[in-house]
Amino acid sequence: MAGHSKWANIQHRKGRQDAKRGKVFTKLIKEITVAARMGGGDPNFNPRLRLAVDNAKGENMPGENIDRAIKRGTGELEGVSYEEARYEGYGIGGAAVMVDCLTDNKTRTVADVRHAFSKYGGNMGTDGCVAFQFKHCGQLLFAPGTSEDALMEAALEAGAEDVMSNEDGSVEVITAPYEYTAVKAALEKAGFKAEFGEVSMKAQNETELVGDDALRMQKLLDAIESLDDVQQVYTSAVFDE
Repeated sequence: MAGHSKWANIQHRKGRQDAKRGKVFTKLIKEITVAARMGGGDPNFNPRLRLAVDNAKGENMPGENIDRAIKRGTGELEGVSYEEARYEGYGIGGAAVMVDCLTDNKTRTVADVRHAFSKYGGNMGTDGCVAFQFKHCGQLLFAPGTSEDALMEAALEAGAEDVMSNEDGSVEVITAPYEYTAVKAALEKAGFKAEFGEVSMKAQNETELVGDDALRMQKLLDAIESLDDVQQVYTSAVFDE
């Protein structure tokens, strides 16, 4: 991890997410609705829905909001029908960008995403052009100073896939996407509380950006994330502190 701090990058991203809390409930409701439509309304038999509900509870979403979203997905209540769409492209310095959307109008969404890419110096590519550079997984990041040996023992016992130490002293635990919640709970029970955690598309190779390039890339990411139909934006870009 030479040249940049994994810890600083994660904290930077978390801070930006916290500043955008206004859209969080809307995104979570969409995800719950689609998950219920695709896999049924029982979280015990629908791993995607279980994860979405866990995330909603983690954001203190009221239970009735969750129940309504599930019922819209299963058809018990009327509601907008959303489709999944993924768009891929390149940002500043060739950094990979992947954009996951839930939309009721793909024509509008693809036009909005393409416009954001082109306006801020990126290029939207074809399906699959960067997806191979990412891995769908759960990530838990523990603060510098965490005992790697003790954490590794607990994490592997909990069912984690991998434990990695970073040069800045932070320790990262990788899980299968739908094992994330169980591993996180087991580690908390063992006394290890992550400073940051999410189920994400983890870049296998990172593109380090500095100075003006870093600023331009952040503007591009902000423009894409601000679009109403965008659920998640993933990138290989990291920013030198």
